[in-house]
Amino acid sequence: MPSIRGKSAVRAVAAVAACLLLANCAASDKFARKVDPKYGVSASPRVVQLGERAPKGGGVYRVGKPYVVAGRTYNPEENTNYKAEGLASWYGTDFHGRLTANGEVFDMESITAAHPTLPLPSYVRVTNLANKKSLVVRVNDRGPFHGNRVLDVSHKSAQLLGFKGAGVARVKVEYIGRAALEGSDDSRLMATLRQGEPAPTPILVASAGRTGLNLPEARGGISGPVPVPAGRPYNLGDASSASLTDVTAAERRQTYQAVADRPRGAVSGSASLRYDSPVGYVSGRGLY
Repeated sequence: MPSIRGKSAVRAVAAVAACLLLANCAASDKFARKVDPKYGVSASPRVVQLGERAPKGGGVYRVGKPYVVAGRTYNPEENTNYKAEGLASWYGTDFHGRLTANGEVFDMESITAAHPTLPLPSYVRVTNLANKKSLVVRVNDRGPFHGNRVLDVSHKSAQLLGFKGAGVARVKVEYIGRAALEGSDDSRLMATLRQGEPAPTPILVASAGRTGLNLPEARGGISGPVPVPAGRPYNLGDASSASLTDVTAAERRQTYQAVADRPRGAVSGSASLRYDSPVGYVSGRGLY
């Protein structure tokens, strides 16, 4: 029969374990509370830590099939005449180092953006209609899915466009064309910043020999299910997709280790991920 002292020790260990579990849940809930619960979002794991440079490129080109978020259907397509006006918001530290919808790594200090339907990756011209600042940004993620917002931009993009402090701005978004999978030189994107006139398109600037942001050849894009990293937070309704619970821990580790092994800060077309996990999930980096 166990001694009283032995029973006390067991109870003490159990209590410590319970406290650690609650602390871990509280830490997880801290981030989860920042995302609208009606979307059922669980953010993808962080693969690059705050303060570290995220690798450039390394994702896949994708357009994707129609999907539904919070009862609204989104139809991804490459519309060369795409223009839209609406609210833009920005995202930063909570999502830095997390995987984007095409398998790249979000860097809050890069000039990037998220859009619900445009090809990934691609270039758009974003003009702040209040101060007339205009900038070319690289779209490499899906979102926003909130109200009438048409675009989410990175922390750096919001700074350059002059609405970081306000949080949101009314903008005009114009599709330019596809972006290279290898990633973009942020200094060259920054050089497109204009005030009172449209930002020059990468094609025009490249032809003048000032950037080299050459757009890829207009080959047929992937329009069906596209392999994306494991750990995606919401199901897009693709009947061929496995549920998130079917993704094994080993598959997740394999995907995230592939990202961690990429050269930090390097622009490399060969540093791409293996995609062995189920398809049909979109990044959880932003619903603001």
